[in-house]
Amino acid sequence: QVQLVESGGGLVQPGGSLRLSCAASGTDFSRYVVGWYRQAPGKQRELVALITSGGIINYADSVKGRFTISRDNAKNTGYLQMNSLKPEDTAVYYCNIRDYYSYWGQGTQVTVFS
Repeated sequence: QVQLVESGGGLVQPGGSLRLSCAASGTDFSRYVVGWYRQAPGKQRELVALITSGGIINYADSVKGRFTISRDNAKNTGYLQMNSLKPEDTAVYYCNIRDYYSYWGQGTQVTVFS
């Protein structure tokens, strides 16, 4: 049974930083594309960043230069380093891993407030 457990969300002031983690179990993490998505109230879920099994990375334009996605296959964990946070980054952040199947974490709340 594949499980994803996210952590690292919280409250932060604009300009602050947070690091999200996504710990996977029950599968060979290294073969998956790892993605971070977010969903703000009243909005659709959107892709923030993804990293392929080969290390190819893509970012949403809104986070380029501020967020960094990474993975540690030895630890079965993906990360999203978020710097220079803005109020518009406030959302529930979800981890996703996919190959033939897709799995989601439970989400972690990130709130950026003045």
